[in-house]
Amino acid sequence: MIGVLTHHWAKKDNIQEARELLDRNGEAQSRASGFVGRETFYSLGDPTKITTMVKWESNEIYDEWRASPERAAVMTGADALWSQHPESERFEVA
Repeated sequence: MIGVLTHHWAKKDNIQEARELLDRNGEAQSRASGFVGRETFYSLGDPTKITTMVKWESNEIYDEWRASPERAAVMTGADALWSQHPESERFEVA
C-alpha cells in the first residue's frame, strides 16, 4: 500500500473553491478501484494551504487514477486556483 501526501496552496481569493474542488476529487477517488482512504488537512498557520493524504493499494493503481478521464474531468480548472504548483510525494505505508 502507498500513501500520497500532497500540499496545495490556494490563491487567497479561491480558498473555498479549492477546498470544494479537492472534495470533489476525493469523492471521485473513493469510487476508483484500489482506493483505500483519504484525509484532508487545513493548515492552522496558513489558511491557503490544503494538504491531502490518500492511500492506494499500489503505485500502479495510483498511476492509473492519475491518468484516468474521471480525474481529468474533476480537476478541470484546478490550475487557476493555485498560487503555486502542488507538491506531492509517495510513501510506502507501514
